[in-house]
Amino acid sequence: MSSNTWHVQPIYATVIEILREKGSMTDEDLFEALRSFYKEVGMADLTKTLMKMEVTGLITVSSLTKDRRLVQLKKK
Repeated sequence: MSSNTWHVQPIYATVIEILREKGSMTDEDLFEALRSFYKEVGMADLTKTLMKMEVTGLITVSSLTKDRRLVQLKKK
């Protein structure tokens, strides 16, 4: 049986919901919150999603330290 699971909602939509509910957060905290919805998601999946969201203007991502980033939902 395949480990791929179909989800009703794409990852980026869940990221938006989490950020709306909790506000700005580090990529690590966001990853942990996302894992409660998508057990099979990896950090590479989150990074790819964040890059797409940043390019399309949905979020901003800024470096806090070498390995930590702050993710913020852009205001409309």
